[in-house]
Amino acid sequence: MRLIRAGIHFYLAGIFILTLGIALTIQSTLGAAPYDALLVGLNRTFGFTVGTWEYVVGLTMILGNALAERKRPEFFALITSFVTGAGIDTWLFLLRDIIVPVTWVGAWAALLSGIVLMALGVAIYLQSTIAPNPMDRSMLVVSRLTGWNVAFARASISIVLVVLAFLFGGEIGIGTLINATVSGLMINFFIPYVKMLKKSGFRKRGEGLAS
Repeated sequence: MRLIRAGIHFYLAGIFILTLGIALTIQSTLGAAPYDALLVGLNRTFGFTVGTWEYVVGLTMILGNALAERKRPEFFALITSFVTGAGIDTWLFLLRDIIVPVTWVGAWAALLSGIVLMALGVAIYLQSTIAPNPMDRSMLVVSRLTGWNVAFARASISIVLVVLAFLFGGEIGIGTLINATVSGLMINFFIPYVKMLKKSGFRKRGEGLAS
């Protein structure tokens, strides 16, 4: 009951959709989001799966956040990195022989649908309070330490991630720019609708208990 109140269904559904979107953007070959582009670059350079690097980079961010704030590491956040990494690897395995664009139309269809699904997944995932996302936590830490607004803090982190992805031969392209530019707007677009769905679900559950 406690997990339901924390939004475990939104958490799992959001990551399920989010990781499908990530896999589609990677398979499009037009460029993944900055964070995911780095994961692909590490995969190409050192081996291991993209999902494994999700866990490693997530742990690195958690330790970096702890050092920056001089607090104990939020190891609980590794749950999200682990679940997300497992989801990415699963989707990449399932889609590797299905989504193989050979034309620009197919590549753009995979990219754009992936970006939409990623934004929808994040909007759903944010309705839960299960575990913090290391990337989002880093954004808040940078904002608090520098005085920058959240959007600028996230943009600065994205720039660093793109540079690192470039150094490791990551999946950088026009999709990386599009993702970095419109993802925030799309997440904000979806959030009100997801909240309406959440409220509707709570209302129906309350009516069921009352009856």
